[in-house]
Amino acid sequence: MVDVGKKIPEQRSALARAVVRFPPGLRDLAWSGRGPKGPIEEVARCAGLLAAKRVAELIPLCHTLALEHLELVIEPREGDLLEVRCRASTTGKTGVEMEALTGAAVAALTIYDMTKALDKGIVIERLELREKTGGKSGGWRAAGE
Repeated sequence: MVDVGKKIPEQRSALARAVVRFPPGLRDLAWSGRGPKGPIEEVARCAGLLAAKRVAELIPLCHTLALEHLELVIEPREGDLLEVRCRASTTGKTGVEMEALTGAAVAALTIYDMTKALDKGIVIERLELREKTGGKSGGWRAAGE
């Protein structure tokens, strides 16, 4: 792990997203809660939040962080898409990018698991960091954010 012992704690945040693409016409069925495993939104949201809280157990060189806030939102988008956005924040010595990315990824994986019986052609795409604040490198935003 990187030595963060001499760093000064500061406010840090990160926003990540993942996109789940459904074959034509299936997103609305899945989003309606009539899919094979029932309503997906709250189950996927809780799974993503739980995963974000356990990043240090999942990714070997990540520090254990005391997260101060997690928010995970899933919204339908044009073109049979669901967008998953996870925001994490803390006051600490290291960033929360991995927590936000893991939250978005696991929520997207949960959506896939809950809907895969409808069609194996569901695709998780564009897992990406959209913005971060704090740390030595300061703030950063992806184009269009």
